[in-house]
Amino acid sequence: METQLEAERWSAGEFEKKIEGIKPAVAVFDCDGTLWAIDSGVGFLEWSIERGLVSRSTSDWVDTRYRGYRVGDVSELQICGEMVQIYAGLREDELRKAAAEYVSEFVRPVVFPEMERLVASLRESGVELWAVSSTNKWVVAEGVREFGIPENRVLAAEAAVKSGVITSELVDVPTGEGKAEALKRVGLAHPDAVFGNSIHDLAMLEIAAHPFAVNPSAGLLEVITSRGWGYFQPRTA
Repeated sequence: METQLEAERWSAGEFEKKIEGIKPAVAVFDCDGTLWAIDSGVGFLEWSIERGLVSRSTSDWVDTRYRGYRVGDVSELQICGEMVQIYAGLREDELRKAAAEYVSEFVRPVVFPEMERLVASLRESGVELWAVSSTNKWVVAEGVREFGIPENRVLAAEAAVKSGVITSELVDVPTGEGKAEALKRVGLAHPDAVFGNSIHDLAMLEIAAHPFAVNPSAGLLEVITSRGWGYFQPRTA
């Protein structure tokens, strides 16, 4: 009779000791589901539609596209890019203000306390911190601000801004293999430590010297189990 394999689940203390033991110089974090409990990309999309930041026709269009994504007719790469492009024509400072309001109300209350402490400890130790996300950069940059991760170390879904106005020209949409590629472009082909929660983080976990699964989705849990990796399940705030 075959024994069902299970990935090792680390306690908070074990998780911290593993990270202390490797003494990373560079640490990379996914955000949604890794640093905080919600999908801030979808959350901000819905919130901004409710606030009237996009037109009714645009909101109807992106709703249809998102439904297509949920059933597999629209790819992760496509929907993440389109969730940025819908803001074309708006002033960037308006989106930044909206993102700050959204993060304050919905993201900060669901930050994983253990992850917040971990990032603070790494920052105090002089570790270079990066955030990589397929969520729009306005929300991600605001969300990681209190973690001490500067905007110039945020790699996220981004549209070009010209004369202060957001355009539909995509700069980057880091998801799946794109997360690893984005890190390579900034000189991080093999970061010391990478933290992620979903199958869309697997490519960047694979290039890390030390990959850490946090709050893993079912898809990622299946992969880490097959590879003998462990994981950490943080508690909610």
